[in-house]
Amino acid sequence: MADMLPAESIYNLIPREEVKLTKQPRHTSKFRETVKEETQRNKAPNKTMGPVKVDVPSPEKFLQKHSKEPKLDDTTEGGLLEKPLKKMCDDQKKPRVPLRTDHPVMGIQTKKNFIKTNAVETIMSVPKKPQPNYVDTRRGDKQLLDTSGLVPKFTNKKDYGQTPEYLIKRNKEVQRAQEEYDAYIKERIQQGSMKQLSDEERDAVLQGLKKNWGELHHQYQGISVVTDTTPKKYRKERLETEMKQLEKDIDMIERHKTIYIANR
Repeated sequence: MADMLPAESIYNLIPREEVKLTKQPRHTSKFRETVKEETQRNKAPNKTMGPVKVDVPSPEKFLQKHSKEPKLDDTTEGGLLEKPLKKMCDDQKKPRVPLRTDHPVMGIQTKKNFIKTNAVETIMSVPKKPQPNYVDTRRGDKQLLDTSGLVPKFTNKKDYGQTPEYLIKRNKEVQRAQEEYDAYIKERIQQGSMKQLSDEERDAVLQGLKKNWGELHHQYQGISVVTDTTPKKYRKERLETEMKQLEKDIDMIERHKTIYIANR
C-alpha cells in the first residue's frame, strides 16, 4: 500500500526499518572431493592436444633417402656385409604357424571350379522320366510295362528291317520310266531331231540371258516414280513381265546340267 502512495505523502515522513534479505546457504555435495580426486586420477597430461611447446627439428637434419631402411652393422674383409646374428638365429627356428588367410598345399591341386561346373551340369541336365509301370491288383502291386507284353515292340516283328513291298514297287516303276526316257532321247538323237547342248553353249546362253536381264533392269530403273499415264503403266508392266520370264529361264538352266534341244 505504501508503494502505491504519492511521493508527497505523510506516511513517507516516518522512517522505515530496512529489511535485509538473507540468502539460504548454497548446497554443497558431499561427493565433491571424491569426484575431483577421480577426475585428476584418470586424466593424463597432454593426452589429446600434446605438449604446449614442441621441439622443432633442425634444418640440417632433414630426412634423406633410404635413411630409415635397416642396415647391417659390420662388414667382412672382402667388403661383403656379414649376416647378422639375429638373422642366423631366425633361420634355425621352426616355421611360423600358418595364418587364417593362408591356403596350405595338400595333395593334388586343380584349377577346376566345382561350384560353377555343378551349377552348369544341374541347369543343363534333363530330368529323369519315371519308369512306366502297370498295376495288376487292387492292392496296388506294380509291374514293369516294357516286359509285360502290353506295349508293341516293332523290333520283334519278322519283317523288321526289310524294305516294304510298296517301296520296292515304286523304285521299279521309277527305274523303268527313266529307262524309257533314256531310250526315247537316244532314239531322237539318232534320228537327228534332237541334240544335246554342250557346256560351252549352255554357258553362252546363260550369260546372254543374264545380259538381257541387266539391260531390262537398267531400263526399269530409269522409269519415273509416278506412273500417271497409260503408256508409263504399260511400259512398266511389260518390263516386269519380261524380267520375270528371264529369271525363270535363268533358274531353269542353272538347275539342269544336261539340256536337249529339238530341231525343227
